Amino acid sequence: MNGFDTITLVKEPRHTAKRVYTVSEVTQKVKDSVEREFCGVWIGGEASNIRRPDSGHVYMTLKDEGAQLQAVMFRAAASKIPFSLKDGMQVIAFGSISVYPPRGQYQLIIEVVEPRGIGPLQLAFLQLKDRLEKEGLFDPARKKPLPFLPQRVAIVSSLSGAALMDMLKIMHTRSPQIETVIYPVKVQGDGAGEEIALAVTDINNNVSNYPVDVIIIGRGGGSIEDLWAFNEEVVARSIYSSQIPVVSAVGHEIDFTISDFVADMRAPTPSAAAQMVAPVRDELLERVNTLASRMRRAVCGKLEDARDRLLEFPRRYGFRQPLDMVLRYRARVEELLYGFSKGMGHLLALNRERLIGMGSKIEGLSPLKVLTRGYSITTKNGKALTTTKGLRRGDRIETRFHRGTAVSVIEETARWTNCKGREHEV
Repeated sequence: MNGFDTITLVKEPRHTAKRVYTVSEVTQKVKDSVEREFCGVWIGGEASNIRRPDSGHVYMTLKDEGAQLQAVMFRAAASKIPFSLKDGMQVIAFGSISVYPPRGQYQLIIEVVEPRGIGPLQLAFLQLKDRLEKEGLFDPARKKPLPFLPQRVAIVSSLSGAALMDMLKIMHTRSPQIETVIYPVKVQGDGAGEEIALAVTDINNNVSNYPVDVIIIGRGGGSIEDLWAFNEEVVARSIYSSQIPVVSAVGHEIDFTISDFVADMRAPTPSAAAQMVAPVRDELLERVNTLASRMRRAVCGKLEDARDRLLEFPRRYGFRQPLDMVLRYRARVEELLYGFSKGMGHLLALNRERLIGMGSKIEGLSPLKVLTRGYSITTKNGKALTTTKGLRRGDRIETRFHRGTAVSVIEETARWTNCKGREHEV
């Protein structure tokens, strides 16, 4: 080494041709990669900023503590949501991540969304139940009683279901005289709710031409999906609007549907519904015979009592001595008349004495009473005079005595002197 610093010369790297991507190319590669990696995934989070434009699509944001993801449900998928999406609801969504190149943004295309911790149908059931209850559709005061002896019963159910056969068999066994009308409908699947509601409405619309006393809607048991037609709002409102009593008989005793709460009566099973509307004819006949026997005994007892009273009348004193009874009543009437006459005479005498006393008092207060003691009353033109003031020579005055009156003409008037020596016109 010669003491000089050693300098290592680094050879400049050889420049190769630059690969420049366009924005579209990068975005497309990102799109392909993301959509390939996140195709058909479940994502959980809180739904917020939910928007429902007129297009029918549903836009929202899924978020958690650290991030947020824009999401959209197109109209076809959104129309199948059985419950109501609300801001703040915890959900899990199934779909695929898609990149939108014009904006360089990615979003989740949702195909299915479910509430976290509870099934979507159960949530939809609870939401609709709460809303209809607030509207008063479950009010017990509006529920109609079932007829005691219906003549015609309409059954809205499926022709292929075992529940219909059970109801027909029970009703025929208990009350064969009841006419049964069957309205066949779908009880599950798409359009089942509309068919059930339409059947209830048609029965009510034709009641004037073909009267029905009670309607049974029902089916056998199944899952919540199988029974869902009876949880639809259109069915609930048709039952609520029915003028004919409706019995809801859906599933088993542990199954509850919206139609159960709206109907006038809930039956735990279709068989129980048939028993509710169809009393046992033989039991009714036995009851009628029992009541008829009780009525006959009661009538016979009343007739016997009346006969005994009639037989007793001739033995009474009034029937044996009728003239004595007349004389007794006559004496009583005379006694009452005498007492009345005596009492009235006494009352009149008291009132006469009171009137005389009041007349004496009134007479004592009369100014004419003093005329008997030599006083007189002088008037001019009907007005009493107490002084000569105002009298003029030639005035005519009238003086009234105890007996009679006199007319005078004023010749002159005199003055009088008071205790202070002052003169006054009399």
